[in-house]
Order: sequence, then C-alpha cells, then structure tokens
Amino acid sequence: MLLTSHRRWDSCGDVVVIHAAGFKSLILRTLLVALVPHMHGVKSPPCVATLEMSENEGREDEGDGDYESLPPHVSLTTHMTAGAVAGVLEHTVMYPVDSVKTRMQSLQPDPKAQYSGVYQALKRIIQTEGLFRPLRGLNITMLGAGPAHALYFACYEQAKHSLSHTFQSKGNSHLANGHGIRSPTMVKQRMQMYNSPYRGLWDCVRTMTRAEGPGAFYRSYSTQLTMNIPFQAVHFITYELMQERLNPQRQYNPGSHVAAGALAGAVSAAITTPLDVCKTLLNTQENTALDSMRVSGHLTGMANAFRTVYRLGGAAAFFKGVQARVIYQMPSTAIAWSVYEFFKYFMTQQQLEREASKGSR
Repeated sequence: MLLTSHRRWDSCGDVVVIHAAGFKSLILRTLLVALVPHMHGVKSPPCVATLEMSENEGREDEGDGDYESLPPHVSLTTHMTAGAVAGVLEHTVMYPVDSVKTRMQSLQPDPKAQYSGVYQALKRIIQTEGLFRPLRGLNITMLGAGPAHALYFACYEQAKHSLSHTFQSKGNSHLANGHGIRSPTMVKQRMQMYNSPYRGLWDCVRTMTRAEGPGAFYRSYSTQLTMNIPFQAVHFITYELMQERLNPQRQYNPGSHVAAGALAGAVSAAITTPLDVCKTLLNTQENTALDSMRVSGHLTGMANAFRTVYRLGGAAAFFKGVQARVIYQMPSTAIAWSVYEFFKYFMTQQQLEREASKGSR
C-alpha cells in the first residue's frame, strides 16, 4: 500500500521528510533534492530524507527506520534490482566518454585518431564518423551491465555485512568493503576503436571466434581481474570513508552519495590506469603497435602487455587516457551509487510499510 505523498521544508528550503508516494513522484523529488540547490548556486546543508511512519514512532533504537542497515527480512532481490538499475544507468549515460578513453589509450594511433582532449575527441568523432559512432558497442555493454551489477552490489552488501562482523563487533570495517567483480570487455573495445572493421555486435563475435578462437574473449581476463581487485578495493573503501565524513548517520542523503561516489570513482580510476592501458592493448590487439614490436600472432599475458607498453611509450604510456578515464568514472560511479542508494531506500521503505500495515490489522 502506498501512502499519500507529503513533504516538509526546512528554513533553508531543503526537503527533509519524504513519504513514499509512488515510484514516479519519489524519483522526481529525489532529483529535485539533489539538483535544485546547486542549480541556483545556493550553498545549503545536505538535505536528508527520512521516512516518518507513525507505526515506527518510538522505535528508533531498534533500527527499523535505518535503511543503511537493512532489516533481516529484506530479500536479496532488493539489492539485485537496485544494483541492476544502477549498473545500466552508470554504463549508458557516460558511454561516449568510455569510447574516447579506449581510443586515447591507443599506443600508436592513426593520425586521424589522435586527440588532445575528451571534448575535442568527441567533437571530431561525431563530425567525421557520425553522431552515433561514440555509442558503438553500447548494446553488449547493456546486456552485461544489468546482471553483472545485480551480483556486484548484492555481493557487496552481503560481504560488507559478514566481514564487518568479523573485523569489528559493531559498525563498518573498511577492510570489509574491499572486494568486487567485473566482466570481460573485449567485444566492446574492439567496436570502439578507430576504423573498427566490424558491422555490429554479432559480426564482431563471429569474426573473433573464427579468427582467434573462443579464448580470445578472455585474453585480458587475468589483467582485468588484477585491475579490478585494487580498483574495487579503493573504490569501496573511499566511498565508505566519505560516507563516514559526509553522512555519519547513514541516512538516505543524495548529496553525500553523489559526492562520495564521484570521488571514489576518480581515485580508483587514476590509480589503476596503468593496468587499464594494458587491458585495452590485450583486448584490441592494436595492429600498428604490435607490428612495430614485431609481435607475431596475438599478444597474450599481463607481463607481455606491460613490456610492450613500456617499450612503445615508456612510463608515460601507462597513463594514456587517464583524463578520459577519470572523467568517465566520476559521474558514472556517482550515478551508480546515487541510483543504487535511492532504490535501496525506496524498496526498503516499501517493505517496511507493508510490514507495518500487516501489523496494524
């Protein structure tokens, strides 16, 4: 049962209380809470949305209204649904910048694909290759992002809960936040490259399977796994540290989720750029670069990728595309965390309302 919508404004004009009043209106209010103060240049305290339920009055000590520490009866579906929506939005909104990042990491790019910055790259790609060129490979990303992030965030919540009890008897442990999983991106990056010969997703899959075998899809798997371990460790730990500073009560606070997510994405992206450059080389098998190094067949293995990158461009080559990578990750992770936290809050409150409604009968 959905309650009638209601809002209360404090002296600064921030929404401080939101009743769950249906999916659409709550999304609109959440966006207004996060965006309106910044649109007008107003510096105001971060607004904190909490649910006022008469059934739960006087029970704060029991933690029933705390969405951060979810009630034990909240199903795994809550985490998985929130994670899937967050993952799809994260990867689709900023996908053109990800395409630019892949091209800027090219070790010996075509003269027509040499870019000085992210904006200049996007502008030139659209002008010379068409409006939708930066979106090539988006379909395969969307197919994998939902299921991957459903597991991603579900594992995060479960592991954080379990490990926090292991490392310390109460509250969060930063060690408990250092884990994560990802999926291969071979096809996506092949389609993002300049002069990519593939007509589409399935043409790329078929051509790679025939020419390089099924193992080609996992050629960079060890490198990606090696990259994702420090990336996700830094990502989650930074996010939790920022939440402790900006949102110590761990209430639903859109501003803190956006800020913490953006900083976590920026830091983890910058630190792991050298591994990302090696992963891109293994995924794309850049012909010009490999030919100049007289590499016969296909480049395999993280150690070989490191040697090749260094020989072609020295230490500086390991940070090719770092600007685009940070620009991509900051809003992406901000979107992912804010959407995930919103859905977690929304779905948890709906569940609590149903429980309270049953108890009042």
